[in-house]
Amino acid sequence: MAECGLTESEWLSARFVELMLFDERRRRALYHVQGYQRRIARAFNKKVKPRDLVEGDMVTKEIRAPIFNPHGKFHPKRSGPYIIKTILSGGAAQLIDLDGNEFNTLVNLDQFKCYYP
Repeated sequence: MAECGLTESEWLSARFVELMLFDERRRRALYHVQGYQRRIARAFNKKVKPRDLVEGDMVTKEIRAPIFNPHGKFHPKRSGPYIIKTILSGGAAQLIDLDGNEFNTLVNLDQFKCYYP
């Protein structure tokens, strides 16, 4: 303070103004981040295809587990057809096969594709 030739009250008021400007910078940075997130979400949501699956639909399920298969790249990518027994609110479904056997595990809806015989 003494080196700059400012009194203590002048230095405090200048410091207070600087601190107020930091709040404004933070606010502008927050608005910038929120705008960026909206643009990214909009670009992502353009590519999302809604799946309107209901109970009773026939679907095939994606095989995600790595399986050794001597057929190499020609092994099947999907299994099924299955019938959706129940759809839960969290985005999971319970399946039954065509013989009526019920599966114990729940499967995410993003693993399904509609089955057209």
